[in-house]
Amino acid sequence: MKLYLVPTPIGNLKDITFRAIEVLQEVDLILAEDTRTSGKLLKHFNITTQMHSHHMHNEHKTVDGIVKRIQAGDNIALISDAGTPAISDPGFLLTRACITAGIEVDCLPGATAFVPALVNSGLPNDKFVFEGFLPVKKGRQTRLQLLAEETRTIIFYESPHKLVKTLGQFVDYFGADRQVSVSREITKLHEETIRGTVSEVLRHYEAKPPKGELVVILGGKK
Repeated sequence: MKLYLVPTPIGNLKDITFRAIEVLQEVDLILAEDTRTSGKLLKHFNITTQMHSHHMHNEHKTVDGIVKRIQAGDNIALISDAGTPAISDPGFLLTRACITAGIEVDCLPGATAFVPALVNSGLPNDKFVFEGFLPVKKGRQTRLQLLAEETRTIIFYESPHKLVKTLGQFVDYFGADRQVSVSREITKLHEETIRGTVSEVLRHYEAKPPKGELVVILGGKK
């Protein structure tokens, strides 16, 4: 029996794979970050498999029970609200527990926001560092200080209401002339990418506050 990690679309529902639909139809249970959000996706593709909630607030308590259920004979799929499970979303704890228990884990290829944002940025992508979300308070300055010496392209996730503050900190720690690309609402109707120096992109978003999901691609130190 097996755990499947199944990527779901980050915006455009057409980005789901045929294999993902097949797996979600055939497993015994789907673990979803938010059953209301995932319920809309499953309904769109006529998937009637039972769902249980599995998110950052309950995953520590539910992992053992899920492992035992798979060991008892169930195939279970894990999905997040959007994108690939365990990439800035729940998934790591369950994956590790299954591997430790000798359970087969199968991660399907599929949607992840940072890949199109990186490729579309025009910044070097032969070597890169994925940082995800920066610490909100404790450890944030230390992290930025360490990254100031990073020569590889750096990938961040950021919320719209924090973007201007973060870009301002990039000016302080990385310099106003460092190249940056901000991709917003990837695969969705209002998708856009703003590229330029950190100071140029900061001015853009000071004048036009962003909305939606954001991926920030920062050039490395030269």
